[in-house]
Amino acid sequence: MTIHKEGYPTLLIGFAFFTLINIAAQYFLGSFSTVLLIFSIGIFLFLVSFFRKPNREVLSIDNNLLLSPCDGKVVVIEKVYEPEFLQSDCIQVSIFMSPLNVHINWFPTDALVTYSKHHPGKYLAAWNPKASTENERTTVCYDIYGKRVLLRQVAGALARRIVCYAKAGKSYRQGDEMGFIKFGSRVDLYLPLDTNVHVKIGDLVAGNRTKIGQL
Repeated sequence: MTIHKEGYPTLLIGFAFFTLINIAAQYFLGSFSTVLLIFSIGIFLFLVSFFRKPNREVLSIDNNLLLSPCDGKVVVIEKVYEPEFLQSDCIQVSIFMSPLNVHINWFPTDALVTYSKHHPGKYLAAWNPKASTENERTTVCYDIYGKRVLLRQVAGALARRIVCYAKAGKSYRQGDEMGFIKFGSRVDLYLPLDTNVHVKIGDLVAGNRTKIGQL
């Protein structure tokens, strides 16, 4: 396990900030500085944990199986109309990521990206139904076996930065990194109606490990 590249700027700034605060506390707060030091170490260790990068290489490529694009909890499985790009009915599977989850996003199958767009927006709680259409988000659509799969990275109340590596016209392998979302957030999958979904609401899933469904 290592630190994800998106974490280095935050960790360096955090380390410098906590170092300066605790040096100042030694001079002005006396015995209370010990409490502040313990608190600072706890927060910094949380940041290190948040930006962890586990080894999640796909052990065996199988494009018939959709692997989970992230760690988290399944909060939505329903038939919806996707208006932005698919403009058709599909199955939406939404996965909520708490601040304790790994926040890397992966491609669930091999992908030829046909659409990738970032949308500025609000920062409603990630579990709010309106988050998918009103929050800051990035939409990525790709083709596989003549079918289209759409993924949407959605910012939450705490998530203030979405990073998306997917570029239209480029091909990616199952398990390649698609992006990273900082702090609480969610990922929505929009799947063809004939997808055989393998998870249910409330299931805990692991990116590049849990089988979400079969195309």
